[in-house]
Amino acid sequence: MNVPQRIALLPQRERRGSRLRCLLLTDGTRPEVAERLTSLVAPWGLVDSNRHYWLPQGLERPQEAKLGETLNLLSGEQRRAVTDWWLAVRERANTPNWDIASTADIDGNEGLLLVEAKAHGSELKDDGKPIDGNAANHQRICEALESATVGLNQIRPGWALSSKSCYQLANRFAWAWKIASLGVPVILVYLGFIGASEMRDQGQPLADDKDWERRVRLHAEGIVPESAWSDLLLVGSKPLRALIRSMRLDIPSADNR
Repeated sequence: MNVPQRIALLPQRERRGSRLRCLLLTDGTRPEVAERLTSLVAPWGLVDSNRHYWLPQGLERPQEAKLGETLNLLSGEQRRAVTDWWLAVRERANTPNWDIASTADIDGNEGLLLVEAKAHGSELKDDGKPIDGNAANHQRICEALESATVGLNQIRPGWALSSKSCYQLANRFAWAWKIASLGVPVILVYLGFIGASEMRDQGQPLADDKDWERRVRLHAEGIVPESAWSDLLLVGSKPLRALIRSMRLDIPSADNR
């Protein structure tokens, strides 16, 4: 089947926006996908098609990674550590899904590439975490965000991660910090897909690279220090980098095979 036919097999909600583009970005031969992922983290990272593992794996294997559950990204001990840090009660509980996660060489060591992807401005949400579900888990998550804030402020002042506002942004940086604190180098990429015109009903599509970078920095103002988007952070001895990247990835149509 060609790509448009394979897209048609996805649930309707997954046939557009950043979700579909992440599947297209990870679709293809392993060397092709590794080259695309490397482009997101160069010159500080490298994804090797012969050694590294990523999720999702294109249109046929669209599941996203959960770092406390997914095999091949972290060791069993590390998966237990991040889950216990985030959750008090595991049963029927959830941890963040990552749009793309991949093992990678980072500054010469084995690490993780973590991608948060958006296709329009409204996806950068200011909402806090709803107070629902298990109260013990809500409390544990608040404590995890606080521990990450304390740890990051020891490295670079200006962090204010919270469950009360911009919760997704906060949990992305908290998880990146925690993974690095377990001895795994991390590159966190905020990836904007430019020109997703089919998303106009949800929010203004991203116009260009500068538009995306401006939106991310404004969204993170007062929560993430400005210099964190450009400078290396050392969590102990392990590197943590946050990058703003963008690309145009058009959705193939049946008329353009």
